Amino acid sequence: MKLTGKDFAAKARDVAASCGVFFFCGQDEAGASQAANDMAAMLPDPGERVEIPGAELRADPAKLGDEARSSSLFGDTRHIWCRVAGDEAHEAIKILLETGDMGAGEACPVIVVATSATDKSRTAKLLEKRKDAVVAMFYPPDLRSVTQSVRAMGDAAGVRLDGAVAERIARAANLDVRLAQSEVTKLATYLDGSPQSPRPAEMEHLDAVGAASEEDGFAGLVNAVLAGQGPKVAQEIARMKQIGLNPVGTLLAIERRAAQLARISAALGNRRYQDLDKGEKARLGIFWKEERDIAEQVQRWRGPKLDRLTLRLTELHRELLTNSQASELLLAQGLTGIARVAGAGRR
Repeated sequence: MKLTGKDFAAKARDVAASCGVFFFCGQDEAGASQAANDMAAMLPDPGERVEIPGAELRADPAKLGDEARSSSLFGDTRHIWCRVAGDEAHEAIKILLETGDMGAGEACPVIVVATSATDKSRTAKLLEKRKDAVVAMFYPPDLRSVTQSVRAMGDAAGVRLDGAVAERIARAANLDVRLAQSEVTKLATYLDGSPQSPRPAEMEHLDAVGAASEEDGFAGLVNAVLAGQGPKVAQEIARMKQIGLNPVGTLLAIERRAAQLARISAALGNRRYQDLDKGEKARLGIFWKEERDIAEQVQRWRGPKLDRLTLRLTELHRELLTNSQASELLLAQGLTGIARVAGAGRR
């Protein structure tokens, strides 16, 4: 089976129930990674996540089948999560499928996020005609499609958004639908809207609850955290408290930059940051005053490390929303931990 990013939301639950191998690929690495996480949550019984890096699959292709057909220490369910480059998982998946077709036994779900791979790759061709597998191809989002998605989010949340408000949310989220969803949810809460009793949202409502831009004071903290500058992070967090920056809004600034890094990483593939031309930088939202910081962060957050950063930011966002009274403390602890990970690679 083959899906595009546009098809995914409508068909994801049916796919989760009927397929055993999920291959997420395409230039929109952030979208593919988010969809893979959504798929893991939709599995009928996801159980424990077992991560196998692409390098291990390439070195030992039989390992995937062995792990997928073994049980956990306590007999609980599990699913396999693989982050690979290109066709690193091809031989491993081929062996898994061939042994399964020969009666080797039931395997747990296998989710593969393949950077620098497309629906034309060998692995995708291996899977796309099978009923028990899905290939999901994610193209870079455009403003029009994300704006439409934002309006649909508003309808579902109980907020009526006109085109201008929806477009502003899409731009503020750097075309990241996950961040846009967070803004729509905040608007619905602020306006006390619901699907049964929808409320119209105006620009002034967005001003009241929207995340401020990095130019409004977040840039120093964003760059300090993602560059691993521990002492500076402490100073920026103290400044955040002094001027009363909203913890969720502050975190959204970090999330926007992480989403931008994911798009840059997907665009680079195997190239270096220095290989980007001016046109590519403009399309990726890299402005001259931010370029030095972004260039360093792209080198520091690539591949699995960037994926783990995205997951941690998602977890931290959820923690802030569910425990608003302790949000400043939770944010400070979370950002300090992220900076520590970033700083581990500093020289």
